[in-house]
Amino acid sequence: MGPFGYLFVWFTLLLAFCLQVMPLPDAWLVWRPDWLGVLLAYWCVATPQRVGVLHGFVLGLMLDLIEGAPLGQNALVLSLLAYLFLLLYQRFRVYSIWQQAVLVFILLGIAQLVEQWLRTIYGPISLSLEFLLPALIGSLLWPWLFTMMQAVRRRLGIG
Repeated sequence: MGPFGYLFVWFTLLLAFCLQVMPLPDAWLVWRPDWLGVLLAYWCVATPQRVGVLHGFVLGLMLDLIEGAPLGQNALVLSLLAYLFLLLYQRFRVYSIWQQAVLVFILLGIAQLVEQWLRTIYGPISLSLEFLLPALIGSLLWPWLFTMMQAVRRRLGIG
């Protein structure tokens, strides 16, 4: 992957970052997919030798600063997510697109669970499972996103 490839990876991750912090009404926040987690997962699976835990950590720190979350909360969650996808990327590539979507839901759900656990340390405890909705929506978007990103990568000759 040349310099253009690295720029494209960072461009897509920064676009996902912008979608992640885009202001929405409070009632809609629970329906926002975990854009950053899904794109980080894609790049960890597509180019595991180039995108990894450090990318998740840097993006997580930036997200902490923008959201005003305790410093390191999102960095830990995105680093964990990148690590899990890097751990499973060889198996992940063998699965069909729908099996991949289920695995994306499981791994994003684990990341959301860790994030919810960290939030309860600093704030009120929530007993509902609606914190898993971003993981569910992200996994429903996975087949479309994966297919689109693969087509763009082939078209641009990246990776």
